[in-house]
Amino acid sequence: MKDHHLPVFAEWVLSLPFLAALFIYIAALIVSRKNGRHWPIYRTMLWLAGTLLCLISVAGPLAQLAHGDFRVHMTGHLLLGMLGPLLMALGAPVKLLLRSLPVEHAKKFTRILRSRILGFLSNPAVTATVNLGGLWILYTTDLYQLMHESTLLHILIHLHIFLAGYLFTVSLIYVEPIPHRTSYLYRSAILVLALAAHGILSKHIYANPPQGVPSQEAETGGMLMYYGGDAVDLLIVVILCYHWYQAAAPKETDREVSASG
Repeated sequence: MKDHHLPVFAEWVLSLPFLAALFIYIAALIVSRKNGRHWPIYRTMLWLAGTLLCLISVAGPLAQLAHGDFRVHMTGHLLLGMLGPLLMALGAPVKLLLRSLPVEHAKKFTRILRSRILGFLSNPAVTATVNLGGLWILYTTDLYQLMHESTLLHILIHLHIFLAGYLFTVSLIYVEPIPHRTSYLYRSAILVLALAAHGILSKHIYANPPQGVPSQEAETGGMLMYYGGDAVDLLIVVILCYHWYQAAAPKETDREVSASG
């Protein structure tokens, strides 16, 4: 693919949401501590790490190289759409924000979380479709090539990659106070299907390079997507299974108490 220089404007536009999110998180943390509410340091570190990974994928040397090399692009995709959102989700920003808001504002925000539209958007089937469907469209049509010719498309697609990845992650692992919850079995089934779709797409990229991408870059990029995606998905599987185990453990204890009684 012909090398196109990534406009600095695009870097700034994509960086600002993450910088704003970082500022809001730190401000909420300060307010929470002033109110005497403890917040785990590991959650703050996870949020900072996730935000940093997303930032370096949309601005700076990595973002510039990704604009002309599919292998670097795929590395950025893994950071922006998978690992970064996972770490940020584990930072529990909504829970921290609710702790820092006055009671009335927290109640209003909670009502928004309970809305039907957010209930629909947080359904794992919907988030998986938006996430994986967007990737299939990006890499199996001429959209990938067009993205490098249009600054607006570049911005919109990268925002979609992050938002779709973040929503998909939070719909599977419940770190936040999510009102519209689905069963562990349902989420596990969706995750398995998503893993299969992601794996098939990576193999498709390996064998059928996106328009304008050299075959050697496509092969390496496909392998990065396959193995790198599996590594991040494995983390989600472990977290989901751990939460499932925690949820089932009290029930087992109750049965033992009933049996002994």
